[in-house]
Amino acid sequence: MNFQKIIVPVAGVAAVVLAYRFYGWAGVAAAASVLVMWVLLHFTRMMQVLKRAANRPIGYVDSAVMLNAKLKPGMTLLHVVAMTRALGLLQSAKNEQPEIFRWTDGSESHVTCTFVGGKLAHHELFRPAVTDSPEAGGAAPPAP
Repeated sequence: MNFQKIIVPVAGVAAVVLAYRFYGWAGVAAAASVLVMWVLLHFTRMMQVLKRAANRPIGYVDSAVMLNAKLKPGMTLLHVVAMTRALGLLQSAKNEQPEIFRWTDGSESHVTCTFVGGKLAHHELFRPAVTDSPEAGGAAPPAP
């Protein structure tokens, strides 16, 4: 169970109650102002991340290898979207846990991320095999 969904509202109510206890209605006004500012800061950050992601193709990232190097278990989906500046391409069924998203770069490498409860549980990098052919710009095979 995600205790953060319970602890944060309880802490907010406790802050307002303690502010009333020690400073009266002026304390309630100050505590409520701080709580509203905190909510607005988080809302503004979320809107900025989504605004940047709206201008990019879904599931695209500049470098899948660099994204894989930066990912750590426990990161939130919002943090990963902020790093990639793009929404991930949903690979799992909609509204089911775990959620699986994929980001692909220009070389067809991709990172598949599994989110459980909005937190990164697992990520995996896939890189396509490189073929050595003259058409692809690779080295020519030696002549017999």
